[in-house]
Amino acid sequence: MANKEYHPDEIANSNRIQKSATPKHDISWYVKWVASCFILSSMSIRGIEGLQFYDTILSLIGVTGWMVVGLLWKDRALILLNGAGIVLFIRTLIAEYYMVM
Repeated sequence: MANKEYHPDEIANSNRIQKSATPKHDISWYVKWVASCFILSSMSIRGIEGLQFYDTILSLIGVTGWMVVGLLWKDRALILLNGAGIVLFIRTLIAEYYMVM
């Protein structure tokens, strides 16, 4: 049943067929997938000695992308979470650069 093709009217009027709640193939769709790739990349190098700087940069790019998605979707939870992440990652970069904190 998972491979069955549905008529658009059937999808629109069905309570049983799961539909994605997020937009597809607009700018937010591309931004969220690129941002997710950056976050997964940062997670893949986390904990490797000498790569902490790159982990922080990749994480910052990823959460900034998700912040943009949150703003496009007007999703306060995404805005709050990723806004805090941006502040924390920038603080970490500043602390590492100036060797303070």
